[in-house]
Amino acid sequence: MKLLRLGAPGEEVPAVLGEDGRAFALSGLTRDIDGAFLASGGLDRVRDALARGGLPVLETTGLRIGAPIAGPGKVVCVGLNYRDHAEETGAAVPERPVVFMKDPATVVGPYDQVLIPRGSVKTDWEVELAVVIGKEARYLADPDEAAGCIAGYAISNDVSEREFQLEYSAQWDLGKSCETFNPLGPWLVTQDEVGDPQALGLRLAVNGEVRQDGGTKNMIFGIHYLVCYLSQYMVLRPGDVINTGTPAGVALGLPGTPYLRAGDVVELSVDGLGTQRQTFVSA
Repeated sequence: MKLLRLGAPGEEVPAVLGEDGRAFALSGLTRDIDGAFLASGGLDRVRDALARGGLPVLETTGLRIGAPIAGPGKVVCVGLNYRDHAEETGAAVPERPVVFMKDPATVVGPYDQVLIPRGSVKTDWEVELAVVIGKEARYLADPDEAAGCIAGYAISNDVSEREFQLEYSAQWDLGKSCETFNPLGPWLVTQDEVGDPQALGLRLAVNGEVRQDGGTKNMIFGIHYLVCYLSQYMVLRPGDVINTGTPAGVALGLPGTPYLRAGDVVELSVDGLGTQRQTFVSA
């Protein structure tokens, strides 16, 4: 299934896409697509309702697409999780996952404008596979348990300001938590539809020029391992989001470091998860 949220910021309504591409309203089943919905068996309710038929068709023309999950409790990020990305940035390939947190309020819709922070000269892009947690993960004994805790997947743009991130603090938070710095969506795609999460292509273009073209098969630490690993140090709860790293091709590692400027357009895609498109503007 592909779940999504449609409408103006703060007024989104939950929906699901049918096999024919039509959107069906879920307002009769849930107030929103959030942690409470996922924790209470919401995906099963939607699946059953789709099978029975009768969900009202939702006219989507002109409606904004919001982030597919409302109010994530936390956004956990994994840095340097592709060998080629670590090498292009001059960083050592990590022996353990590099983990940092991102302000959940950075999450916006996949086609929303992204604000370049005031004073920024090094705003950068990162196409990533995002994991959305559907069931509490706490001290998982084995990565094989992780699949049962995942609701699905989405595209994430882990926008970063490299000067803030790497030069202003020993921690990465300043360059990761600027407003609008995490477009997410367009859909939350359930595991059964995604298939093998380690066999997905990721692509990103800036102003039509391809910058990133990689695949999740090249992750250093795989999806299920990451969920298990993180569960040893924090409780992952329904609605939480994990950004799992980006392949090579970010501005930081490219000749001339072509960082983003106002007016630039970034387009992202991940196999089976749709596309994003953002225009960057000055804050």
